[in-house]
Amino acid sequence: MSATGFPGRLPTPASGLSKLDVTTTADDNPASQTKRFMPWLVAVALFMENLDATIVNTAVPTMAANLEVQPLSLKAVLTSYTLCLAVFIPISGWMADKFGTKRVFTWAVSLFTLGSLSCGLSLSIPMLVASRVIQGIGGAMMTPVGRLALVRTFPRSEMLNAMNYVVIPALIGPLLGPFVGGLIVHFLPWRTIFFVNLPMGLLGLWLIKLHMPDYRDEAVAPLDRMGFLLFGGGIALLSYVLEIFGEHSLPPGPILALLAVSFALLGAYYWHGRRVPNPVMRLTLFDTRTFNVAVLGGILTRLGIGGMPFLLPLLYQIGMGFPAWQAGLLTMPQAIAAITMKMMSKGILARFGHRQVLIANTVLFGATIWVFSLIGPGTPIWCILLLSFAQGFFSALQFTSMNTLVYADISDRDASMANSIASTAQMMALSFGVAFASLLAGWFIGHIPQTDTANFVRALHHSYLALGAVTILSSLVFWRLQPHDGDNVSNRAASPEAAEAA
Repeated sequence: MSATGFPGRLPTPASGLSKLDVTTTADDNPASQTKRFMPWLVAVALFMENLDATIVNTAVPTMAANLEVQPLSLKAVLTSYTLCLAVFIPISGWMADKFGTKRVFTWAVSLFTLGSLSCGLSLSIPMLVASRVIQGIGGAMMTPVGRLALVRTFPRSEMLNAMNYVVIPALIGPLLGPFVGGLIVHFLPWRTIFFVNLPMGLLGLWLIKLHMPDYRDEAVAPLDRMGFLLFGGGIALLSYVLEIFGEHSLPPGPILALLAVSFALLGAYYWHGRRVPNPVMRLTLFDTRTFNVAVLGGILTRLGIGGMPFLLPLLYQIGMGFPAWQAGLLTMPQAIAAITMKMMSKGILARFGHRQVLIANTVLFGATIWVFSLIGPGTPIWCILLLSFAQGFFSALQFTSMNTLVYADISDRDASMANSIASTAQMMALSFGVAFASLLAGWFIGHIPQTDTANFVRALHHSYLALGAVTILSSLVFWRLQPHDGDNVSNRAASPEAAEAA
């Protein structure tokens, strides 16, 4: 993509992509149309993936009753999807470079849609698990490859606008999932949960054919098979441990053993990845300060972002007595806040820069978690809705700031590798958040029965205070940024305020 946005050979001096071949879907399709539609294309894919990841949880009791099994036996239905994400996300960048972003994205959406259809038609647990594996493989390729196409289509100065369209479904999907899932299983057969993906998947395939550019690397190195086995195995085991953490389905001994094996595999990959010329995950990218801070800071910050969806239902449904669908409605202002953020984030980052925004916004997000320690029976609904809106705004701004900072100083040739690392880190960070919130809740709640509402809510309040404190402390990571880091993404250097400050 040339500097003017029209298709062609990428410029070699700035990006180092002399061997990258770029084609578009049709010669008569202006690049402006590709740039106009592609963010929405990636947003649709991300919405499907995030909605599906949360909507299934609501339907587990109904699915178990229909399939005549115990609800706990459906755990494999949930974990199989997460494990596939953990294993296949790391090679998504290599797949895109080898076979082209258009072809791989088409495969990904097709597999996800086919897996959704198969899930809805499943007649047994093994068939449902196999269908979720198909979904997981498609989902692992779908979002990272779509984001990679965005990075290679838009110059860094336009990346913020493009990411704004993508971050909204990342937030809205998990918010709508429990509520929509509750409505579906109440009024419709549970299989409808999977069928809702079909029209979106077909729409996505049509948009891919028209508007997805095809980026590929003619000089892509062979796949690092040993690294893939070591890293994929370690991440898969770690994901599994996080999924079963706190459920008492395994005694502590086996859990610690699995955790030790996962760390051993990841340690072996670290040794391996530093010694081969083309590792599956190039750890030397962490030498780039903005990438390092965005990924590592994102992992710590997402402890709070990932933990809140676990803790809020406990407060709303058990502590305050709301039914599931009403508890879901209390989170809806976060979706409105995400849309509001889209209109404001560009100006905020252009005015203050990534460093100031990430430091201040992380503290503010942690403070909103603290405020939930004041919510309980008798709290006015308007107070909860206002707090939900504030938290949605700060979390959306956090996502936008971190996701754009990842690529600020990464060349186009390294974009696919950076994208794979960042996507894997984000997925694992959200799992860490759920596990950490589960640990906090278990620690403070202890043996308090749910019928003892007052003490149960008080224990949850302690969990919010601890989670908020950890989130606020994570802002220290962003102090490593320099004042002008990310200015090429936020266009801050071109703003009057930045010029005056300079």
